[in-house]
Amino acid sequence: MSELNPKLHDIYDEVLRRNPGEAEFHQAVFEVLSSLGPVVTKHPEYVNSAVIRRMCEPERQIIFRVPWLDDNGDVQINRGFRVEFNSALGPYKGGLRFHPSVYLGIVKFLGFEQIFKNSLTGLPIGGGKGGSDFDPKGRSDNEIMRFCQSFMTELYRHLGEYTDVPAGDIGVGGREIGYLFGQYKRITNRYESGVLTGKGLSWGGSQVRTEATGYGAVYFADEILKTTKDSFEGKRAVVSGSGNVAIYAIEKIHQLGGTVVAASDSSGYIVDEKGIDLELLKEIKEVKRERIEAYAKARGGATQFVSDGSIWDVPCQIAIPSATQNELDGDHAAALARNGCKIVAEGANMPCTPDAVKLFSEAGVTVAPGKAANAGGVATSGLEMQQNASRDSWSFEYTEQRLAAIMQSIHHRCLVTADEYGAPGNYVLGANIAGFIQVADAMTALGLI
Repeated sequence: MSELNPKLHDIYDEVLRRNPGEAEFHQAVFEVLSSLGPVVTKHPEYVNSAVIRRMCEPERQIIFRVPWLDDNGDVQINRGFRVEFNSALGPYKGGLRFHPSVYLGIVKFLGFEQIFKNSLTGLPIGGGKGGSDFDPKGRSDNEIMRFCQSFMTELYRHLGEYTDVPAGDIGVGGREIGYLFGQYKRITNRYESGVLTGKGLSWGGSQVRTEATGYGAVYFADEILKTTKDSFEGKRAVVSGSGNVAIYAIEKIHQLGGTVVAASDSSGYIVDEKGIDLELLKEIKEVKRERIEAYAKARGGATQFVSDGSIWDVPCQIAIPSATQNELDGDHAAALARNGCKIVAEGANMPCTPDAVKLFSEAGVTVAPGKAANAGGVATSGLEMQQNASRDSWSFEYTEQRLAAIMQSIHHRCLVTADEYGAPGNYVLGANIAGFIQVADAMTALGLI
């Protein structure tokens, strides 16, 4: 609490009281509030009008039962969630996560982050998030289809291209989006392309959407390097995870002249001093859907698979945590700083714990927070919505140019805002304040909402 401006103590206490047991949500709120001290000193009206209090309370929280039949004919029950957090800037926008860890606190944490991330893109989209505690791992395509159809049978009534537009997240890729959209179309009798993003290219999807989050994180890190007239050329990088975000972060780093030497999944991590063989990694993770140890076996040579320990022990100059929230703690941060890391760009949603962010700051390591560096995915989802609305389709090259321009704009906003509020080079503070002010001003302009 000592890190909060005294004017914000009561707001945070209220969040704790009204949302008991939701540690991830508490963390996300505290992270934003801890940046707003200079703002409320300069603009006390944000406190006096209760706009911050209102922003911490979702506009709508939806919880529902999802019954479905497995391949043995047995009934399974999961719980579905959609938190429509803030629509001051546009329709709710944010992914669906299918993972056993999903509960209301996780969804609210992700949804709160999404408000500011979407604001930073400059696109007219609000913040929301959803998902289920369903685990797609080990399930057949038919089981996943039946689950998705049951999930959408309830959720569809809350969606619409001008209301709420979900996308994918952990456990929800093109296959799941297809099943979800098919059920939405079946129920509503409308081919409403703009109601979901992350669709297949043959039925309304956008080029670069698969690559966007990973590419975006690297573009943001590249902009940080440019501030000191540096580049990725010759840089050594570590990327955690091996899903879409990690794979395409690796791809873009290699395109820009860097070398990624380590990647991971929940079973452990690999170290490949020659640089990750991207085509082999894609084959293992996207085609064969195997554990990352299979990469080490197929690659051979000096490639190592490590089942314990931490990927953050691998020396690097640039780290891109891209797996999940709170994966990188204070001890990991100390190891990275000690081994010469200079930039940490969050590819996942808040993968660095508060202790890690504090330690990085003290060690002079630049942190690009997820709500800025991770915004490439939702930015390209916004571009997909534009194409759907105009019945248009853009080339890969043009869409990537748009993505790069948005990430450059986000970087500029964060940097300028940090300077304006007395913390030059502090991307965490710059992102939080820039995202907050745009949403707060919109809420004020719209009256008591």
